[in-house]
Amino acid sequence: MRFDRHLLRESAFLVGPTAAGKSDLALALARSLRSAGRPVEIVALDSMTLYRHLDIGTAKPTPADRADFPHHLLDLVDPSEEFTVATYVAAAEVAVRGILDRGALPLFVGGSGLYLRTLLRGLFDGPEADWDLRRRLEETARSEGPEAFHARLAAVDPPTAARLHPNDLRRIIRALEVHELTGKPLSDWHQEQPLPPEERPRLLVWLDPDRDWLADRIDRRVDAMLAAGLVDETRSVRDRIGFGRTASQSLGYAEVLAHLGRAMSLDDCRDAIQTHTRQFAKRQCTWFRNLEELQPLPLTAQSSLTTLLDQLLALAQRQPS
Repeated sequence: MRFDRHLLRESAFLVGPTAAGKSDLALALARSLRSAGRPVEIVALDSMTLYRHLDIGTAKPTPADRADFPHHLLDLVDPSEEFTVATYVAAAEVAVRGILDRGALPLFVGGSGLYLRTLLRGLFDGPEADWDLRRRLEETARSEGPEAFHARLAAVDPPTAARLHPNDLRRIIRALEVHELTGKPLSDWHQEQPLPPEERPRLLVWLDPDRDWLADRIDRRVDAMLAAGLVDETRSVRDRIGFGRTASQSLGYAEVLAHLGRAMSLDDCRDAIQTHTRQFAKRQCTWFRNLEELQPLPLTAQSSLTTLLDQLLALAQRQPS
């Protein structure tokens, strides 16, 4: 499955790890382009903001930001539902066609390396689901625990294991399923060739932050989310709607659900979210670093929004038209 090449070529992408400041820079870019006569509409490149009611823990755009610029692919399904990569690609095509028909620039903003790679290089469909095998793998995961089960994947597919958190049970099971059914690791199937330069989007940039700077921002963001009511939001969704498998394993919500189930104190919950988010950000950077189509934009504590915007506009001007 491939995203339409023409739609891809006419889009722009600003991606990066969590808490790197993507949204602020994207809005600054959108305002600059709008003032120059080019309207912009933002397309979320995120696997969690597509869930309704998960607002604080996913750092969704504010109502004011959404009123300033149209945002797409937010609040598509309830947390009790599942949402596949293929469904995302199909929804993105519909959104981008509409944006281009309105004469605006589709600006993808987010941190999902899987969604980005799929848009750029296509989706490996793989063998059909073997539900008996999946049930056996689920039983093994329950009996062994997440760390030991993750080690099973690391033994047969180190690259895939390196980008998946031990709690990402759904994707670990799928990777082990593909290996058992095909005899090849999922990472081998994903060795698509980079997109040729002439087919790449007009702007394709990832924010490459200083590690210590990002860790501090992550810690402060987690504190702010908890202060803003993340525990109450999680409790409300759990009691009114329920969490499906994917949403229940997501950063922030998984740890708060454990806290609500009395598996950890609030302080331990905070520490766990911060640690897991730092680990996740490291994996995100690995994704982006390995996509040679992307142009890095370094970030440090000294980077100002104005400077970053100037650098981003300069990169956009250097892109082939």
